[in-house]
Order: sequence, then C-alpha cells, then structure tokens
Amino acid sequence: MKKVIVILEAINAYVGLTVRWCALLMLLLQFGIVLLRYVFGISYIFLNEGVLYLHATLFMIGGGYTLLVDKHVRVDIFYAERSAQGKALIDTAGHLAFLLPSMVVLFIYSWPTVRASWQILEGPISVGGIPASFLLKSLIPAFCVLIIVQCVANLLRDLLTLRGAEGPPRPIQ
Repeated sequence: MKKVIVILEAINAYVGLTVRWCALLMLLLQFGIVLLRYVFGISYIFLNEGVLYLHATLFMIGGGYTLLVDKHVRVDIFYAERSAQGKALIDTAGHLAFLLPSMVVLFIYSWPTVRASWQILEGPISVGGIPASFLLKSLIPAFCVLIIVQCVANLLRDLLTLRGAEGPPRPIQ
C-alpha cells in the first residue's frame, strides 16, 4: 500500500513542481502586455489569452498538488482539535462522500464537451486569440484525474493512519 501511495503522490508532486513555472511565465507575459500597451500602444488579443491559458493551467493542473501538500481550503472548526486518527476519519468521509463523487461527476459531464471540442479542433475564444480552445477545455478532465489520483493516495494514507500505521514520507514540496 505504501508503494502505491508513493507512486500516486509522485505524479502530483512532479506535476505541481512543473506547473508552478506557469506563474512566472504568466507574470512575464503580463508585464510584456503592459509594456506593449502603455509604452508602444500595441495590443494583441492572443497575448491576453495567453495569460488566461497560463492562469487556468496553473490552477487546474496544480489542484492535485495543492491537495498533496494540504494547502486546500478547509474549515478547521472541528478538524483542528482532533487526533491524527480523528482527522483521518474526517478526511476519509469527506473524500468518499464529497471529493471522489464530485470529481467523477465533473469528469463524466465535461468529457462530451471536451471530446467534441477536440473533434473540431475548436478555435479561439476571441477573434485573433489563441486557436486552441480545445486545449483549455482539456484542463477540466485533467484536473479531475489529478484530483482523483491524489484522493486515492490520501485515502490509502488515511487507512494506514486508522490502522495505527505510519504512511510513507510525503514528496518534497
């Protein structure tokens, strides 16, 4: 079970450490857009859409990594005071009752739209924009898959905690 946890968490660790570069690229692109607009009076729609694509990629693809490093939003009113086993029990219930089903439903309902977008290689959002809306839409099922991968890893880790065993060390953040 520990080997499976290590493999699943390694996926989101690698993806998270890779996709974080989107933040720097987004910053540099936005700086270039502002420079072009206010210094040279030039504006390109595809550059503005580039910021949108990078932003979407950062947050959608980075979702599994955020869950891995436990930096997602949580209401700690009841959770913070619990023991490790109490936290594992709450997390297990939350993963099984809410996170896993919602990701499966989102994947199932988004897939036909993404598939149709790929079939026609759907073009830009705006005239003069990036001619690859199908890539942007593909982030939704990718998000679901990465969250499900991390959800399974968390469930296995929580099961070890409930058994009184210690899970493998978390990947480097």
